[in-house]
Amino acid sequence: MTTSKSVVSIGKIQSRILLIRGEKVIIDSDLAEFYCVPTKRLNEQIKRNKNRFTEDFLYQLSAKEKSEVDANCDHLSKLKYSKTLPFAFTEHGAIMAASVLNSKQAVEVSVFVVRAFIKLRRMIAGHKELARKISQIETRLAAHDEQLLSLVKAIKQIINPVQPNKKHRIGFKTKK
Repeated sequence: MTTSKSVVSIGKIQSRILLIRGEKVIIDSDLAEFYCVPTKRLNEQIKRNKNRFTEDFLYQLSAKEKSEVDANCDHLSKLKYSKTLPFAFTEHGAIMAASVLNSKQAVEVSVFVVRAFIKLRRMIAGHKELARKISQIETRLAAHDEQLLSLVKAIKQIINPVQPNKKHRIGFKTKK
């Protein structure tokens, strides 16, 4: 590999991965920054190699999505002044972008981009496993709660037994 000053950290890449349309993506300006090329050059290469970028690799944000990204991500505030709608790259799209740029920096950084996506995927899987275990515990506790309530009810009945109603005899009553 190269020196550490030329390679972007996985943590920085992770912080730039956004969830848009239910997918983890990197906006074109961030990817261009990682690959050390201007955003315009990245987008030119994407347009020249359009057949390599299917919808599951790359899509263009809508105006509404662009304004949401601009409002929620401070580092993307420059998008507000851009006339064009930005592109969003999925994990595979980011790797494909490195191949069309064909620069040494892009190839080296693409490894870190992949690692960042993998790390996020593992974190999400860990959260799902944790959520499943919590759900199991809640179910178990709910069953224990029902059992405890029935025990408390039984103890209360033992302490305060319900007196049976006096039965009246059928027939006439005589005075004694």
